[in-house]
Amino acid sequence: MSAPNRFSDEFKKDTVSQVVDGGYPVAEVAERLGESTKSIYS
Repeated sequence: MSAPNRFSDEFKKDTVSQVVDGGYPVAEVAERLGESTKSIYS
């Protein structure tokens, strides 16, 4: 049984956009959002 999804689709899209389109490093985006890099990669 999987855990409930804690991130909305909008949050995920915005986060990916910051990395892919904005060119920001994952570590910087994660820090700004208060999440771990593992959470961002997952």
